[in-house]
Amino acid sequence: MPEELVFYTNPMSRGRIVRWMLEEVGAPYRTEILDYGTTMKAADYLAINPLGKVPAIRHGTAVITECAAICAYLADAFPDAGLAPPPENRAAYYRWLFFFSGPLEAAIINRALGVEVPADKRAMAGYGAFETMMDVVEQAVTASEYIAGDAFSAADVYCGSQVGWGLQFGTIEKRPAFTAYWARISDRDGYRRAQGLDDVPGDGA
Repeated sequence: MPEELVFYTNPMSRGRIVRWMLEEVGAPYRTEILDYGTTMKAADYLAINPLGKVPAIRHGTAVITECAAICAYLADAFPDAGLAPPPENRAAYYRWLFFFSGPLEAAIINRALGVEVPADKRAMAGYGAFETMMDVVEQAVTASEYIAGDAFSAADVYCGSQVGWGLQFGTIEKRPAFTAYWARISDRDGYRRAQGLDDVPGDGA
């Protein structure tokens, strides 16, 4: 019997990224919708993620949190979906997964909170200057059709979601390269299924 795959989420969260990844994977899963301040902070869920945040997944006895980590795990756990490059070709795949989940997200959150790194302190910040970050992201999404090469991968699910949300909420610049990349990767059945499930939450199985 295959190990049960459980997805803990709230439709108004980064869980939408993991939902997309799950729909791309195509394996059966069960969804647990949690509410902020109640079930998300209950003892049962804190045993899954002590931070009391979503998303998280449980695959058999394995528990994974953090969106980029979940995307990478699912790509490896379900290799038939073809969502990770061969190990010898993963340089760009790892590079951009970690770049978008680390320096880029920090830069976006700080900008949204009104935090500006003084010019003489930029060496302390992983992303340096926000404007430089945007230039690097543009280079990343224009170097090839997909962010890790010529094939769609889990890195596009995660990195692309960051770009898509940034365009939607105005947290990144609306550069033509960003809108073109987002249009290219979101035109997928997996993305459409995920959106439908999160817009009208259900079992998700």
